[in-house]
Amino acid sequence: MVTLVLVPLAAVTIVGMILLWPAAAPRDTAGDAGTRVRATVVSIDGRGAFAQVGETAVAFAPPQGVTLRTGDKIVLDSVKDPATGVAVYTYRDHQRSTPMIWLLALAVAVVLVFGRWHGLASLAGLALSFAVLVWFVIPAILDGSPPLLIAVVGSAAIMLGALYLTHGVNVHTSVAVAGTLASLVVTGLLGAAFTASMHLSGISSDDTLYLSTTRATIDLRGLLLAGIVIGALGVLDDVTVTQAVTVAELAAARPRSRRELYRSAIRIGRAHVGSAVNTIVLAYAGTSLPLLLLVAVSPQPLTELLTSEFLAQEILRAAVGTIGLVASVPITTALAALVAGYDPAERPVNVPRGPSSGGH
Repeated sequence: MVTLVLVPLAAVTIVGMILLWPAAAPRDTAGDAGTRVRATVVSIDGRGAFAQVGETAVAFAPPQGVTLRTGDKIVLDSVKDPATGVAVYTYRDHQRSTPMIWLLALAVAVVLVFGRWHGLASLAGLALSFAVLVWFVIPAILDGSPPLLIAVVGSAAIMLGALYLTHGVNVHTSVAVAGTLASLVVTGLLGAAFTASMHLSGISSDDTLYLSTTRATIDLRGLLLAGIVIGALGVLDDVTVTQAVTVAELAAARPRSRRELYRSAIRIGRAHVGSAVNTIVLAYAGTSLPLLLLVAVSPQPLTELLTSEFLAQEILRAAVGTIGLVASVPITTALAALVAGYDPAERPVNVPRGPSSGGH
């Protein structure tokens, strides 16, 4: 089973990455005019805001809607006034590197303390996923390659690397990989079908509008589908691995026929799906909370809002992701039962008949 799944899928994924590997994408430097400098706020009051840049105190335009206090570490944009030649400073952002480093270190420590070697393997899988996204998926999309195809190839690379690295090269992981791949196909096909039928353009925010004007080669509808596929992968691998291991443990505790294994494991899967569906919907709701607030105060009729482009995209993501998640349970359970169970005509010696097989 390991060879049957791993070798062909790995070969296709490697060939796909080689063929689609991006050229160096030029960076957009339209908004990079001026110089960014690190500074420390020394005073801010009704007269204005002042910060220390090196040995010099400079005045800067205070931000709207951002609270600054004396001692805050900030980043300023410095642009020379063409008329006077004097540098004009404006607030850009806070310096966050130190607290972010501490937060990431704490997260790594928690994973390692609790997970030990499994935790270390999961962190390695996370690093691999991040590397695929940063060095392949994003540059390839910027290079003009079809986003959905890039997402499928990138997801396959992430799935193979992260799952086998985290859970080991064994039958259970291979079943989870096969189940995840099948569920991603379902998710991608549904996403493509309903994106077309709902006439979605992929433009729903300032970010996508900016991309449409500065990167005309990017297929924004494909980008929407790519986001759905990659987002679904993060939930699917958890469900498929759990189902594959569940079937294996049930078979190890008492050998059963494939049908008996499927029936027992699918009951556990239904309970898992119930919580996972709630998780995925709440995750979408959490990331879209500002959008939901705008909906709540909008004077437009609810029916118009729900069918608008920006809300329709969020509904599509949640609905298609949920369907793919639900589909992954019977698919993975059936594959795992096929591998771990036995044919009723080949019942092993000394295996008692369970209640579902007609024993007394």
